[in-house]
Amino acid sequence: MESDSTTRHKPRGRVVMLVDNGVKGDSRVQKAARSAADAGWDVVLFGVSPDSQKHSWSLGSAEVRLIPKPTPLNPRRHDMRRPFPRRPLAYRSPQVARYRVQAAKAWRSDLAFRQASVKAAKAGHPGRSAGGSTARLLVPRLSAKVYSKWVALRARETTDLQKRRSMLDARVDRTTTAMWQLLMKERAWRRLTPNLWDFELAFAKHIDALKPDLIHAHDFKMLGVGARAAVRARAAGRPVKLVWDAHEYVPGLPPRHGRWLPGHVAWEKEHAVFADAVVTVSPALAELLKEGHDLAELPTVVLNAPVLSPAADEVAGADPVPDLRELCGVGADTSLLAYVGGINPVRGVETIIEGLTLMPDVHVAMVSVPPGKPYAATATIAKLVDELGVGDRVHFLPFVPHWQVADFVAPADAAVSPLHHLANHELALSNKFFEYAQARLPQVVSDIRTMSEMVRSTGQGEVFRAQDTEDYVRAVKAVLADPERYRVAYDKPGLLEKWTWEAQAEILDGIYSRLLPDRPKAAAPAAEPRADAHA
Repeated sequence: MESDSTTRHKPRGRVVMLVDNGVKGDSRVQKAARSAADAGWDVVLFGVSPDSQKHSWSLGSAEVRLIPKPTPLNPRRHDMRRPFPRRPLAYRSPQVARYRVQAAKAWRSDLAFRQASVKAAKAGHPGRSAGGSTARLLVPRLSAKVYSKWVALRARETTDLQKRRSMLDARVDRTTTAMWQLLMKERAWRRLTPNLWDFELAFAKHIDALKPDLIHAHDFKMLGVGARAAVRARAAGRPVKLVWDAHEYVPGLPPRHGRWLPGHVAWEKEHAVFADAVVTVSPALAELLKEGHDLAELPTVVLNAPVLSPAADEVAGADPVPDLRELCGVGADTSLLAYVGGINPVRGVETIIEGLTLMPDVHVAMVSVPPGKPYAATATIAKLVDELGVGDRVHFLPFVPHWQVADFVAPADAAVSPLHHLANHELALSNKFFEYAQARLPQVVSDIRTMSEMVRSTGQGEVFRAQDTEDYVRAVKAVLADPERYRVAYDKPGLLEKWTWEAQAEILDGIYSRLLPDRPKAAAPAAEPRADAHA
C-alpha cells in the first residue's frame, strides 16, 4: 500500500524519480536514487511494472515502486481503420484474416470427412454416413475451393498491407506525418505517438499523491510525465522543481517506424521548457541539448561512473569477485583482452573475433552472458567464432554486479570497446569506459567521437577506425607491447577520484540543493556501513 503525502518526509524534502523501465537493469537510476537518499532526501523511485501488479522494494533508504502501465493507446490508428482505399480486398485486421483462413480450412476438412464417412460405411466399417455422397458434395466442394482461394487472396492482401503500414513510410504516411508536424509543431506527438499518453495516465495519480518537492525525470519518455506533474503542482500553489536527466540524444536514436522519431522529438521539445535544471551524461550531449532546446544554461554533466564503495545491503549475500583468468583457463603470461557489454550488430563484437585470427596468442573474455535468455545476436557471434576456429580463445562469461566489474576485469591486459558510428555512440562516455578506467586497464576504443577524444587526451589507450579489423589489431598490439605506458595515465592526480559515482553524486546533490536552497544538507547521521569494492 502506498504511503500518503504526510508520511516518510525527511527534513530535506521528498524527491520522486521516474524511469520508463523496471529499474533493476538500470545502474544509473539505481545509483541516483540510493545516493540521493543517502544525502538526506526522501526518495521514491517509480518504474514500470513487468506485469499487471505493483511491486516495491528498497534501495538503501530509497523506495522503489513499479507501477503497471496498460497500453490501450499502443495500437496505431491505422490498425483500427478499414483498409480501403489502399488495399480494398484486404480484411479489416490480421485477426479477421486469420479467422477466415482457419474457417475455410475447417469447411474443406469437414467436407472431406463427410465424403470419407460414406466410403467407410459402404466398406462395412463402424459408424454411419455423414451425408457425403459424391453428387451431394459436388457443389459444396467447389464452393469451398473457390471460397478458400478468395480468402487466401484477401489474406495475402492483408499481410502485404500490414507490412507496408508497419513502418509508416509510404508516401501517404510521410505526407500525413509532415502535415501534423507543420500544423501542431511540438504538440504533434499527440497524433504521431499517442501511446505516450499511457505513461502519463499510469503514473500521474501516484506522483500527485506523494506531493513531491522535486521530480527527477530520467530520460525522454519520463520527461513529459514529470513536466506535467510539476505543472499540476505549480498550478495548485506548490513550487515543485523539475530535474531532467537526459540519458540519450533522441534525434540520434534508431526509429522503430516513420512516426516514432518525429513523435518523440516533439514530446521532448514540448516538455523540456518546464525543467528547472538539466543533467546529462557527457559534455558533447550537453552542448546538443542546450542548442536543440534553447536552454538558458548548459546542462550539468553527471558521468556514468562506477560505485567504489557499495552499501552493505548491496553486497550482502553476493559471491566474491570471480577470478577472471581462472574462468578463462589462462595464466598470467597469456595476453587477455576484456570486453564487457551486450552483443548486437552495432557494438562491433565481430571486429574483436576477427582480430583474433591475426593475433594467435591473444585470448578475449566476453563478459556478455545475461541471466536468463541470451542476446539474440549471441548465436551469430558463436557461429563466427566456430567458422574462424578461435573457439579455444573466446571465453563467454556471465555478468557480475555493477560494483564488481572493475575488480573482475582488472587481471586482463587491456579492455576493448569497438562501437560502430551511431549518433548516441558518438556522444557517450559509457559505464564500461569508467569501469575499465577504475580497473586501470589500457583501453582500445573505436574512433567514435567523445570516447576517442577522451582516450587521446589522457593517453590511457589507443584509438582505431571503427569496423576496421586490421587497424584494431594494430591498436591492440601497440597496447600489449607496452601496457604500462598507458596505465600511467591513471596516475594523474584526481582523475580516477573524479570518475566515481561518489563524486558524481555530490554534483547531483548540489543541483538539488541549488533548486531547494531552504533544504540544506543536515549533519550526516550515522553512516550506513559501506563495503570496499576493492577488497
